Order: sequence, then C-alpha cells, then structure tokens
Amino acid sequence: MHQFSVIIPAAGVSARFGANKLTADLVGVPVIVRAVNAFLDREDVAEIVLATRDRSTLEALFPNRLSKLRWTDGGRTRAQTVQIAAKSSTSEWLAVHDAARPLVSQVLIDRVFAAAIQTGAAAPAMPVSLTIKEAAGPLPAPIRRTVPRDRLWAMQTPQTMRRDDLLRAYAICPIPLEQVTDDVQLLELIGLPVTLVAGEESNLKITTPIDLKIAAMWL
Repeated sequence: MHQFSVIIPAAGVSARFGANKLTADLVGVPVIVRAVNAFLDREDVAEIVLATRDRSTLEALFPNRLSKLRWTDGGRTRAQTVQIAAKSSTSEWLAVHDAARPLVSQVLIDRVFAAAIQTGAAAPAMPVSLTIKEAAGPLPAPIRRTVPRDRLWAMQTPQTMRRDDLLRAYAICPIPLEQVTDDVQLLELIGLPVTLVAGEESNLKITTPIDLKIAAMWL
C-alpha cells in the first residue's frame, strides 16, 4: 500500500472571516478538526503535518489524537508554509489539503489518491458555472473578452503528488513563491503533468461566515 503524508497548511490569518475560522464551531466540531479527521483513520495516511503559527491553540483541539499528527511552523505565504511542511514530511506521496475544507469525503480522497498514483499528480476540480469576463484592470474597466468556460475548472483539495517532485518544483520554481496560489501549480511551472478529477460541491472552502452556514446546511 502506498503511504501518504497529508500536509494541512493552517498559518493564515482568516482576514475575510473576521475571526479564526479554523477553530469556528461547525455543528459541534471545529472546522480544522473535521478536516484532519477525514485523514486521521486512513490506513494509507502515515502522518498528518499541520503547519501553523499557533500550535498551542490547535494542539488543544486534539487532546487524544496526537499519535499521527506532526507540527511545523508556517511561512509568510501558503506556498512557503507548504514547502516547510513538505521538507519535514517522510512519505513518498504528499497530499496538501486546505484546513478550511472540513467536508472532504472519503470517496473524493480515494479518487484523488488513485489518480495521483496512476498519473504522478492529481487534484479535484469543479466546472466553472459563472460567465467569466476579462477586463483591462481594476473596476470600473472595459471588458476585453468573454473567457470560454468549457475548459475552466475551479480547484479544490487535496492536491496530491510525489514528495520528490514537489520539492524539486520548489527548488527551481521560475516565479516568486508569493505568486503561487495553488500547490499543483508548482508542478505545472516545471512541466510536470497534473490530472484533474471530479471534485464535490460539498467540498467547499470556509472563507466567510456565510460559508460556515452553508457547510452546516450540508451536514
């Protein structure tokens, strides 16, 4: 059985939420606990690496489930946080999952892991349903074009790849890490293929208090 290290970057500041969204209550369970629990009991997950600037707060949420959890510091950006955690990980395969995606299903994890093993790297995505316009700059601005959406996909997590590939991508990344907004983007930048698999509408990311209410409705 292939073994995975799951990286959960949890070093953000929750600016749009207005409070620490990771500790927010979601039907009786904190958001980050639900995200971690999705991987905690899987036999193919060897370790879960939580990267955070606030270990004491988060560690208190897992008083009896620490055997598989490991901790690293967070960086200034998400990409730097994941890099720190990836360097400390020990498995051949890495899966990076947003700490603010508490409703990821076992079926989706299975689908992503299987596709990554088969093709080298995989991530879940959802079709873009809105009409997308390209404009010249910040609004108000004239429209340049309507972007065809049949080939556009909104990314989700977990995003999964070989540890060695991700670390190599960091080492030779051709753009500043501040411009990297997606984990598999690093692989794309050095020419490695990434397979998209079907995501799930319920695998939403908690960004605002309204998202938390929607997640509660899903539950």
